[in-house]
Amino acid sequence: MYKLTGGKVNPLIGAAGVSAVPMAARVAQVVGQKENPSNFLLMHAMGPNVAGVIGSAVAAGVFLSMFA
Repeated sequence: MYKLTGGKVNPLIGAAGVSAVPMAARVAQVVGQKENPSNFLLMHAMGPNVAGVIGSAVAAGVFLSMFA
């Protein structure tokens, strides 16, 4: 997405795509505001954050269906 938009997407948003809700989004917000105090990334980071949780749940369901 970063390359497709010509660098207009903050790479910290992708870093929030882990299952640590909502801590990963908060970390992205804090790091982004240290770099630029006008950054407000929290709600934008929650999207990939929640998607990471859903992806983990789907992967767990697939593994359970394969091995159970």
